[in-house]
Amino acid sequence: MAKEKEERDLEKFLKNVDEISTLVQDLNSDDFDVCERAMDEAEKRLQLQEDQEEDECRTILNKTMISPPQVPTEQVDVDDTNPDGFMKILEKDARERAKRRKENKSLANAFKEKGNEAFLKGDYEMAVHYYTEGLKKLKDMKVLYTNRAQAYMKLEEYEKALVDCEWALKCDENSTKAYFHMGKAHLALKNYSMARQCYQKILEINPKLQVQVKDSLNKVDQKEKAELQEKLALQELKSGKEAAVTTKNLLEALSNPEQIPLFYAGGVQLLTELMEDCTEKTLFRTHNGFSIINDNKVIKRCFATEEKDEIEEILCIAVLKLWHAVCTGNEENQHLLLAHSDMDILLPAFLTSKVPSIQQHTLSLLLLFCQTENGRILVLSHMDLARLLQALVLFVNISEEKESRTAMQLLTDLALEERFKTLVQTNLPALLTLISILNIPEIAYPSTLLQCVAIMGNLSTDATIRKQMSDCEECWDACFRLMAKCEENVTLFRETLYATLGFMMNLSLESVSITEVLAEQVSRKCVSLLNSEDGGILTRAAGVLSRVLSASMKAVEEAVQAGLMKVMIKFLKAGGQTASRYAIKILAVCTNINYLAREEVTRLDKKFCLLIKLLEAEDEIIAGNAALCIGNCVEVPGASSAVLKSDIVKILLKLAGGDAKEASVQLNAGIALGKLCTAEPRHTAHLEELHGIEILNSTMKYIQKS
Repeated sequence: MAKEKEERDLEKFLKNVDEISTLVQDLNSDDFDVCERAMDEAEKRLQLQEDQEEDECRTILNKTMISPPQVPTEQVDVDDTNPDGFMKILEKDARERAKRRKENKSLANAFKEKGNEAFLKGDYEMAVHYYTEGLKKLKDMKVLYTNRAQAYMKLEEYEKALVDCEWALKCDENSTKAYFHMGKAHLALKNYSMARQCYQKILEINPKLQVQVKDSLNKVDQKEKAELQEKLALQELKSGKEAAVTTKNLLEALSNPEQIPLFYAGGVQLLTELMEDCTEKTLFRTHNGFSIINDNKVIKRCFATEEKDEIEEILCIAVLKLWHAVCTGNEENQHLLLAHSDMDILLPAFLTSKVPSIQQHTLSLLLLFCQTENGRILVLSHMDLARLLQALVLFVNISEEKESRTAMQLLTDLALEERFKTLVQTNLPALLTLISILNIPEIAYPSTLLQCVAIMGNLSTDATIRKQMSDCEECWDACFRLMAKCEENVTLFRETLYATLGFMMNLSLESVSITEVLAEQVSRKCVSLLNSEDGGILTRAAGVLSRVLSASMKAVEEAVQAGLMKVMIKFLKAGGQTASRYAIKILAVCTNINYLAREEVTRLDKKFCLLIKLLEAEDEIIAGNAALCIGNCVEVPGASSAVLKSDIVKILLKLAGGDAKEASVQLNAGIALGKLCTAEPRHTAHLEELHGIEILNSTMKYIQKS
């Protein structure tokens, strides 16, 4: 029997020897997949040993280890005829490899930082060197592969970049950065379908990157389209098409340096006449047309001259017309023009030129770009936003309505892009420039004014920008001036006034920015509008008041004396959810601060008929503020007694013990019940009949906090 057991142990031992030998061999493999599978198997074996034998030494392997391990070189004092001895060898090997990995990771990180520094300095070859040294220390460090891929991209070694991206994906199959670089490399190699697959994979992994993916896919489409255009243009040039050949010859003639301005003006005009078909526009691009024009020293001098003579003016206008012609319907040409290093300075300078015709043609060119989403993105990506906005603001202020409207339309188109908001968030000069539009007193066109306010209103929906605006005194001053201007002719500027009030409502969301002085100014302006017969104006004025009054006791006092309570009661009687929300909020704020407001509400709404009705509103905000208002008003002598015969206790109890999403509803109802019973003990008896003392007690913790 003992012999049989010994034979079984030997057989088990031999089997373990074969399997463990294979395992150790695999652990030393250079193949990531083989090595990782071996690591998993090793861990399973160790876990099995733990389960089978209680006295087994417990071991934890680092599964993330992929770099080639080494079998320990020192002799281990174990019985090599025992399979447990091999497991102990493997266990010790795992610990040593974990220690080496930690050391190697530290070294790899150091090389990564050196590589990043070299990359930022533009020394891409050295960056590749450092990233490579890092990978020698740690083969499974994903960031080293993606960073080296990016460096290879800069060196235009796209095939090598692709290989690194593939290795990064072996480390992490969901690496969006690897797919992004891979997409760019495929695009550079004109593998358009592969590039699309990479970008679409990013979207599958992280749908939140939709904007970035969309931009990248647009670039793929654009490059593929441009390549097709270039092939067709080359075919037509080779076939001897007259317009194509003439385009090529004209560009060669214009490349002659140091000619007189009139020579270039004539050549540019002839070239412009040819730019009707896609072929000629493409040949202009492929034969360095943009460089020939943009880098010509004579033309550049004409651009830079502030006081232009007639010939210089003709040349500048001719070039602007040419750019307009070659960019119409050709996105690749648009990109090349705006990507030129001088454009972010030149175009804003042309917009503010002393020559009206140069201004108009520049405006027309920019409007061409902004007619498409890709064009708007190009403008926002390649032009200095603050400088462009300053130029456009000056354009808005001109006397010609057509040009003013065009500039305003251009601004509106740009402002609708999310990228515009992102840029404005971190560009205070650009934001201040936009705010300055509202301060232009000469703007007399209602449509232009309305667009100005609409742009600001749209931007104020962004929390970061709204905070900057609300903190800006000039912004509020601009609103006050606009209101004053609109009140001069409400019929003509009705829409502008309506939009301005909406803008002020957004600004008022930043309650921290509303000072007492500002609250008083705003409330006076809005109270003065409550005599309007326009329901929309009335509602928005009330909306602003509901958000600013609580910042100033003086503002509340002035508003109450001006008859605000009476107007708000009328609002509530008229109905309408939005108007009712604003009105009851105003009543709640005013009665909470001002005793005269409580008396006025009690007088206007005898026995609280209107307020009790609002307690049962489906809108929790309305019900909660109605409860708050009642709680304030029952402090008026006789108010509690006047509602003894009503169902107010039952309704408030239902609210206090209800499951409203807004905790303030229960809080306000509990407070109102408490004050009601304190002012008139007979309500307490009614409360006891309804078994409501327990519910009221449960709300006491909220009452004590209030």
